[in-house]
Amino acid sequence: MKPFNRLLAAAAALLMSAGFAAAADLSYPIDHVLGRADAPITIVEYASTTCGHCANFHKTTLPRLKTEWIETGKAKLIYRDFPTGPRGLSVGASMIAHCVGDDRYFGLLGLIMDQQEKWMSAKNPLDELKKLAKLAGMGEDKVDECLKRQDLANALDARAKDAQEKLGIESTPSFVVGGKVLVGSQPFEELDKALKAVKK
Repeated sequence: MKPFNRLLAAAAALLMSAGFAAAADLSYPIDHVLGRADAPITIVEYASTTCGHCANFHKTTLPRLKTEWIETGKAKLIYRDFPTGPRGLSVGASMIAHCVGDDRYFGLLGLIMDQQEKWMSAKNPLDELKKLAKLAGMGEDKVDECLKRQDLANALDARAKDAQEKLGIESTPSFVVGGKVLVGSQPFEELDKALKAVKK
């Protein structure tokens, strides 16, 4: 490679990594953080409540990630909705999780992911989501009120648009670790390797 081309390539790589870092450092009022706020490493997860691969990650990989990285205070996870089809269901389920309250958010999100196949295939998915919300202490009237919140729907859309435009996120799940985007339902070993690389 010619010196000039090498310089251009290096500049492009620097700009790209800076853009990734800046996007990962963005914060939103609707962000929810799993783990200690002052944890030294941040994992940003972009996922959809109707994405099968996302549900699989939450059921199979996240428990170990929590045990070895999040609960030990070495890392925190910021979950950000990136709605996929069926869009109405995806946005609706995300909104319900947001409305349950900060202290119960990840508990209800976990139920939604764990029971995804059941509520998505139901004759009336909203009825099933209301049952899950009730387990988290949220009544049907509160769910109905929540789903009318255009401000929340707009905030979810704006945050997802930022992810697409500033990070190039196109599919779920996608993760940002140490300024790098990892696409797909990553096994624990891959995330562990990425986290250890940041730690160094």
